[in-house]
Amino acid sequence: MKPNIQSCITVAGRVLLSLIFIVSGLTKIANWSGTAQYMASKGMIAVPFFLAMAILFELAGGLSVLTGFKARWGALALVLFLVPVTPIFHNFWTLQGMEQQMQMIHFMKNLAIMGGLLSIVARGAGLASVDECRAKARSASASAESATAAATAA
Repeated sequence: MKPNIQSCITVAGRVLLSLIFIVSGLTKIANWSGTAQYMASKGMIAVPFFLAMAILFELAGGLSVLTGFKARWGALALVLFLVPVTPIFHNFWTLQGMEQQMQMIHFMKNLAIMGGLLSIVARGAGLASVDECRAKARSASASAESATAAATAA
């Protein structure tokens, strides 16, 4: 695949994967009390703390994946966020009928999102990311230092 096409696809993937977290975090801020009530209805304790942490994970992790800045760490943080969130908020096995089907879809959606995030953990942000730009800059700097050292030694 051509590098330009690969860059566009990589960026599109990061945008699509990160949007759910960024929008969700902003929505939690805008509807703090409603979200807190929903969390309490699911049996959550220390709701203000966990709500603030959810917002932090979603926004920081989402922006990290979006921009490709420390994307592996951001993706890993989002996976760790989803591990407890998924069974707590999408416990389809306790429900019946249409609600069970809807929650199972959300549960499976979260598993699919975790799969995409784990790909970023394994492979990095890819082309057209802050991480890639920083790696290229470090490589260029190291090459320049090597060339200077070789010229000085000669």
